[in-house]
Amino acid sequence: MAQLSRPTEYNFEDSNIALLGSDLEKRVRENAGDKEPAWEHAGTKPGLQIWRIEKFHVVDWPQERYGTFYDGDSYIVLHTYKRDPDSETLSYDLHFWLGADTTQDEAGTAAYKTVELDDHLNGLAVQRREIQGFESFHFLSYFPRFTTLRGGISTGFHHVTATPAPDVHRLYRIAILPSSAHHKKAGLIIREVPAEAKSLVEGDVFVLDMGREVWQLNTKASAGKEKFTAAEFVHSLVDAREGECKSVVFDEGGPGAGKFLAALGAEELVTDYSGDKSSRPSALFRLSDDTGSVEFEAISPFSSSSFVSGDAFLLEYTTEDGQHGLYVWIGKDASLKERRLSLQYAHSYLHRLKGKGEPISMGSSIVKMNEGSESEEFLRIRDAL
Repeated sequence: MAQLSRPTEYNFEDSNIALLGSDLEKRVRENAGDKEPAWEHAGTKPGLQIWRIEKFHVVDWPQERYGTFYDGDSYIVLHTYKRDPDSETLSYDLHFWLGADTTQDEAGTAAYKTVELDDHLNGLAVQRREIQGFESFHFLSYFPRFTTLRGGISTGFHHVTATPAPDVHRLYRIAILPSSAHHKKAGLIIREVPAEAKSLVEGDVFVLDMGREVWQLNTKASAGKEKFTAAEFVHSLVDAREGECKSVVFDEGGPGAGKFLAALGAEELVTDYSGDKSSRPSALFRLSDDTGSVEFEAISPFSSSSFVSGDAFLLEYTTEDGQHGLYVWIGKDASLKERRLSLQYAHSYLHRLKGKGEPISMGSSIVKMNEGSESEEFLRIRDAL
């Protein structure tokens, strides 16, 4: 009996998302047609809407699961809001979220369908690419509790409170998202990570779920709020099992902490280098595809007045706290033949930097917007040039 081939995983470090004119686009159209039923009620009133990609189809994600994402899947998230509460005009933030183990087909379908939804919204949305583990503060702030779990549509998925099998350990890394305009209360970020030694990094709180016992490890550099909210998470697991489970809390360097490490085959915690900051200066490029491939024409010197309606631009920036990102701004009179490939252009730019050995992450923020629909954070960065 022939074995079924496993879908190709999407590696955001190495892959470009195949979109318009590709075999993937044709397959998406064959499965969903030019008119996507899921968009019928999209963006009609303020609020949050989430869809998951399932075999080229856009499927509503249950509202009771908003804030929970699986690393084997890709999702589309639409935030509809009013900039002016007294106005009837709606504004949109449109994200596609790619799990670390999503497939190439799912990632490409999510990217293409996001473009399609933006078209449905008359190009008024600010489009944002979100990579698991590199999510923007803006995206995370939608959720009082943001959770990423292992699994997905092709491999099966579980609920956090479900009791794991006797031989299965689940490890969660806990962090706090500061309060924001979306949520006055600090948000909780829960990431399920591989239950192995290299997942235990300094500065975080960890929860090890072994079914009948749930252990919490507070590392020395973890914040008080993280310890407290992790304890709340542990209690939610224990309470859901109605007396069939107990909890234990360990502090790094304290009694019993070595027991937690030993359960994962670790002798000590790992130093986390993922928070390294960028020091690249801001740069502005005019985009052109007149030659058949995208070209980046450096604009120097540049200022906020360099953005003119007849062109499209890519702005590379680094925030004061060292976060690196790209904005693609499309002027209202821009003549780009493939305007809808703007996020692809930005991804291509990151690949060029990476190929030159530049110390940047392929998970850097990528945001696309049309003139007249700019985000507030873009306007702040542009006006400060």
